Amino acid sequence: MIVGVPKEIKKDEYRIALAPAAAEALTAAGHSVLIQKGAGQGAGIEDRAYTDVGAKIVPGADALWRRSEMIVKVKEPLRPEFDKMREGQIIFTFLHLAAAKPLARALMRKRVQAVAFETVRTADGALPLLQPMSEIAGRMAVQEGARFLEKTMGGRGVLLAGAPGVPRGNVVILGAGMVGKNAAKIAVGLGAGVTVLDIDHNRLQYLDDIFGGRVKTIASTRFTIREAVQEADLVVGAVLVPGALAPNLVPRGLVGRMLPGSVIVDVAVDQGGCVETIKPTYHSKPTYLVDGIIHYGVANMPGGVPRTSTFALSSAILPYAVELAGAGVKEAVRTHPELAEGVNVAGGRITHPAVAEALGVKCAALDEML
Repeated sequence: MIVGVPKEIKKDEYRIALAPAAAEALTAAGHSVLIQKGAGQGAGIEDRAYTDVGAKIVPGADALWRRSEMIVKVKEPLRPEFDKMREGQIIFTFLHLAAAKPLARALMRKRVQAVAFETVRTADGALPLLQPMSEIAGRMAVQEGARFLEKTMGGRGVLLAGAPGVPRGNVVILGAGMVGKNAAKIAVGLGAGVTVLDIDHNRLQYLDDIFGGRVKTIASTRFTIREAVQEADLVVGAVLVPGALAPNLVPRGLVGRMLPGSVIVDVAVDQGGCVETIKPTYHSKPTYLVDGIIHYGVANMPGGVPRTSTFALSSAILPYAVELAGAGVKEAVRTHPELAEGVNVAGGRITHPAVAEALGVKCAALDEML
């Protein structure tokens, strides 16, 4: 199969989907790998690193999309890329379709086979392709939140670690999954006071065990969220419902009752966000104010550390990319059931139940669409 890796065109996105080691693995398996010229430069990877392992450099995006049977990229196709897609082409990337109706319509209209990293799910409920980026985003959420709490960045002027004789900062994390766990890890490491809320008792119990009491865990309700958020210096939105829109946990009225100059970092923004007032932003202009509260809504946070993120993501997706390239979608989902969870669009229809519900369309049976 001809596998194409285009240069990302999303603003401030510097990652590339396949590192040279992954490109070499695909070529060793008998596939042709096309890399758009300069696609890896944002992550510090030169074209020569790809040609040295057997990949071919293609000057422009049009030629790459036209020649490729499978496109592997990091972020969802944007409007300039819609017309480059063609029927039967496999697109393997982050999609987040619940919050992207125009893209969903384009994928259906073009009758591509769209496999989303974020909904590939194993039998035990793990999300192996989302996990590495969730780990990085969770860690970055506190790092970025701490930065914008500085007075020179418009924040309250609070140091999360506090100082001798001075209270430490208060970090509230909504969600105890992969993002929440990693956000808690960094917040604890910085010396902050940390509160994590979730509806899943088992997750809270797990965090209580691994952090040895250094994190306060609370069952999530409207009341407990309200009480915690009003006292927070930094709120991290870390809620995930795979394929679906994130629930609105922090309404506009509650934002207005937060401490002036406090910070919200909503990692769930690419699924609509769990804070009512959040909207997508970019690394070059990551924040805006609502009611005196700093909102950080960068939808591709790991793109800010593209070298780390590229190698982490590439390692995770490689086995599945090899399987899709070797067997095609129809056979790959039979031998790897977790890939069936990843197929969001096939045969011109939405095939993932949560995505279909979020978009308000009828879900088609995957086996009938392939």
